[in-house]
Amino acid sequence: MEVKPRVSIIMATYNRANFIVETLVAIQNQTFTDWECLIIDDGGTDNTKEVIAPILEKDNRFKFYLRPSNYQKALPGCRNYGLDLAKGDFIIYFDDDDIPHPQNLEICVSELSNTKNIYFCKYERKIFSEDFHYNFDFSKTYTQFCINEIDVAKILTYELAFNSCQIMWKRECFKKNRFIEHLMYMEEYELYARIVSSGFNGIAISKVLFFGRKHADSITREYYSDNPVRRKSSADAMVLAIENLREKKLLNYYITRYFIVISHNFEEYNLFNRILKALKLPFFKEIQWRIFFFSLKIRLPINRFRAKLKKKKIKEKNKF
Repeated sequence: MEVKPRVSIIMATYNRANFIVETLVAIQNQTFTDWECLIIDDGGTDNTKEVIAPILEKDNRFKFYLRPSNYQKALPGCRNYGLDLAKGDFIIYFDDDDIPHPQNLEICVSELSNTKNIYFCKYERKIFSEDFHYNFDFSKTYTQFCINEIDVAKILTYELAFNSCQIMWKRECFKKNRFIEHLMYMEEYELYARIVSSGFNGIAISKVLFFGRKHADSITREYYSDNPVRRKSSADAMVLAIENLREKKLLNYYITRYFIVISHNFEEYNLFNRILKALKLPFFKEIQWRIFFFSLKIRLPINRFRAKLKKKKIKEKNKF
């Protein structure tokens, strides 16, 4: 009879030979040892497989796969493939260039096993950009709070950070929920809000259990460099998120206003009109939001000009 691991770690990788070994060693250093790590290669062209070969040979908890063609290229397809392979009771995503805290799996498994009626454990993360310093805090003292469908608006407006490598999930969460594979950015934003809005409650703990590496080749860096593929995906993810909230009757004025304001920055993707279509509003409500949106074109430049003047005055004042 096959012995199933308690935790399945899913790691998509693409040309990260320069970082991935350090990440795999950090996984080996976990204080919780009952895990499998599924490394899904997205068709990389560097020597990733060669540099990790010694680890794969010595530690059979690591398994290396090439993404098959029936899953779309990119992160969502790799993660969906990993979900189909996973055997663990708990699912967690680690990136191929980051460092998990040694207690990451131990603490998350403990919380999910000992706290009733929760399906995920969210923790804090820190960003680093140079060599990583392994001065971990090994204390187990932290606070926590509950997260449920009421908090979906906070997730979608970034008031409550929900990054992909910042959460351990029970596998039940993915029984009917998968990544949308055509999304090239914000795929976890859309999926995780969909999971929480489906009634899967969780907790957030105030302990840093993950360290994200900031570097020139990261997807986030591409987005902030105005990569059109990432920006289009962001617009698509927001429309999907609105459709999900509408279907589940979780839309309110606050979240609707947020997305309409944001749509001003995505006019090249017709986001405002797509949002209105997704909202399926009565005629007069739609007219009200159209008036609001077009008034932004006047108000936002004025507000930016005022902010610029204020900043200039403060700078001049500080000279004296």
